Amino acid sequence: MARFFLTLSAKCLKAALFASAILLISAQAQAEPGSEGPFLNLSGHWSGAGTVTMTNGATERLRCKAAYSVNATGKALQQTLRCASDSYRLEISSNVISEGGSLSGSWAEVTRGVAGNISGRASGAEIVANVAAAGFAARLDVRTQGDKQSVSIRPQGGTEVSAVSISLRK
Repeated sequence: MARFFLTLSAKCLKAALFASAILLISAQAQAEPGSEGPFLNLSGHWSGAGTVTMTNGATERLRCKAAYSVNATGKALQQTLRCASDSYRLEISSNVISEGGSLSGSWAEVTRGVAGNISGRASGAEIVANVAAAGFAARLDVRTQGDKQSVSIRPQGGTEVSAVSISLRK
C-alpha cells in the first residue's frame, strides 16, 4: 500500500508541474515584449486530456480542468487544477510570479498534502521550468499556440512515473 501512495504522490507532482508550466508558457506566448504582464490572457477556465506513462510502460488517460485568476498587472497568477483518471483524483493549487522573464512560485497538492517550488524562464511560445519538492524533481516543457497548450513533464528519477503529456484548450 505504501508503494501505491508513492505512485500517486509522483503523479500529483507531475500534474502540478504541467499545470504551472501551462500557465507560464501560455502567458509568455501571448504577451508582446514590453506589454503588460504575461498572465493577462490566461484568466478563465481551461480543460483537456492527456496521459501518464509509468516506467513499466503502462499508460493511463487523464481528464483535467483548470481555473486561472490573474492580478490587474498580469504578473501574478493563482491557478487551481483538478485532474482525474480511472484510479485517482488530484487537486493542485499554484501561485506563480513573472519578473523580468524569470518565473518563480509554489504549488501544493491539496488532497495529499504535498508542496514544492517552481522556477524557470519563458522565451517566446515556450517555457522550460524545474519543479521540486521533498524527494521529487521534474522538468517541464510547455508550448502555447492561440487557445491550445501542450505540456510535457519528465520526472528525474525516484518515481514510477516516466512522463506526463497533456493538451488543454481555453
